Amino acid sequence: MSDPRYDQLAKHLVEHSIRLKAGERVLIDAFDVSDEAVIALIRAVRSKEGVPFVQLHRAKIARELALGVSQSQLDVCRAVALVRMKKMQAYVALRGGHNMTELIDVPEANMALTAGMMRPVLDCRINKTKWVVLRCPTSSFAQQAQMSTEAFEDFYFRVCTLDYSSMLPAMGALKGLMEKTDKVNLVGPETDLRFSIKGIGAVICGGERNIPDGEVFSCPIKRSVEGYVHFNVPTIYQGAPFDNIHLEFRAGKIVRAASNNTRKLNEILDSDTGARYIGEFSLGFNPYILHPIRDILFDEKIAGSFHFTPGQAYSVGGNGNKSRIHWDMISIQRTDYGGGEVWFDDKLVRKDGLFVLPALQKLNAGQS
Repeated sequence: MSDPRYDQLAKHLVEHSIRLKAGERVLIDAFDVSDEAVIALIRAVRSKEGVPFVQLHRAKIARELALGVSQSQLDVCRAVALVRMKKMQAYVALRGGHNMTELIDVPEANMALTAGMMRPVLDCRINKTKWVVLRCPTSSFAQQAQMSTEAFEDFYFRVCTLDYSSMLPAMGALKGLMEKTDKVNLVGPETDLRFSIKGIGAVICGGERNIPDGEVFSCPIKRSVEGYVHFNVPTIYQGAPFDNIHLEFRAGKIVRAASNNTRKLNEILDSDTGARYIGEFSLGFNPYILHPIRDILFDEKIAGSFHFTPGQAYSVGGNGNKSRIHWDMISIQRTDYGGGEVWFDDKLVRKDGLFVLPALQKLNAGQS
């Protein structure tokens, strides 16, 4: 028997996230997910008179291909994928519960080559389609979150079908404030970051690109970042786990990087010249996500968090930085994680994870 919550989620994705119109083509990119999830999405697309296309991926197969990948092979892959992406008006990525460290033993050179060669496909998807990305619940995902499968599924569907409408006025107020801001100062344990977002703009994320969602992002002027930061949320990137990342900046560039895996961290940050500059700054406030589960799509939305992103900037709300990587590194500033403050133009905006300005308080957990 199928789980009706998949039908509810698929309806949410098609009607709210990508706002599908009759006749539009949708690429469903499914990575190690159940047939049930894909079928629910196909049916939701057809219910809006859209045209579904499906591509299936398996992590173990992707690893095997990556171990022996070549530039000539990627030339063909990129050409084919780019033609297909240009034919689509919308894109939905469903990522399943595969081994999150499946790619950990793929040489960094292979990962960098693949990311660089396939970047035009990603750019086309981001800039030319209506897109949304999410993971699907599995037993391994529940284990990663340190929850029972049933409890995690309840958490997952509650988070991923959140109605953002009550939060939109406060999200708009935060966007407006960020667009007026010049100087930002982030303060907390082992953190004192200073940078400018003047003239960059800001973007509301209310369930239209990532699921789950709940953030407003901007971006530092590329060479304005000074100071140091500690990220207290563990992360997995390119198949490798990282804890307690520390970064130090000078004139916008990461000049020192350390973690439990400092060598791998610096290998990734040396992927290209843009990888040591920041491509995004964001404040997260999803009221249902309070603790990390080592999944960036969830963790970057944690209530009372911020993330700071080495690598590629977005075309809207970005600073023009180019890179093969885009790595959201996350710090929680609530008191149960050590506290912290966010200052805009020397005015306190958020303290210990709670917005202090009245217009923003609907973004505090439990207030929406």
